[in-house]
Amino acid sequence: MTNDLVVLLDERRRPCGTAPRRSVHGTDTPLHLAFSCHIVDSHDRILMTRRALAKTTWPGVWTNSYCGHPRPGESVEDAVRRYAPRELGLEVDGLHCVLPDFDYRAVDADGVVENEICPVYWARPIGAPQPNPDEVMDHVWAPIDDVWAAAANTPWAFSPWFVEQVRALGPRPLEAIRWAS
Repeated sequence: MTNDLVVLLDERRRPCGTAPRRSVHGTDTPLHLAFSCHIVDSHDRILMTRRALAKTTWPGVWTNSYCGHPRPGESVEDAVRRYAPRELGLEVDGLHCVLPDFDYRAVDADGVVENEICPVYWARPIGAPQPNPDEVMDHVWAPIDDVWAAAANTPWAFSPWFVEQVRALGPRPLEAIRWAS
């Protein structure tokens, strides 16, 4: 894991500084910019990943395909594209922002806080996943309806941001998305 800088945000969601990524996930996490990406294949299955046990927050839980942080001056879309090969060993195409204003704050069992403004994207995969074991310990392609039902019925098995994203996207998320050809 590199120690990239992340963009800190003020209460109005405006950039107000930077900090090393490793320093912004603790018991007093400042508000900062991030993103989440859900990769959906041509069979409308979502790529679910299980976070590596070495992750600082929510190790070993199932979550969306991948997450990350834009660098200062980098667009969120460019960060989404940059992280895909690093975390999943594949490229993405057809990015579509489905929750531009998503934010959340969550505290894990060790007291580590996530505090992020986190636009949510859907994308199509280019290639097959070959996850980085430092980031992902397991992955599976699953029907979206099955994943949505599991998140509703067993939210404790998933990352809190994923559960909140499922609720925000509603029961038929694909109907709201027009994929680029």
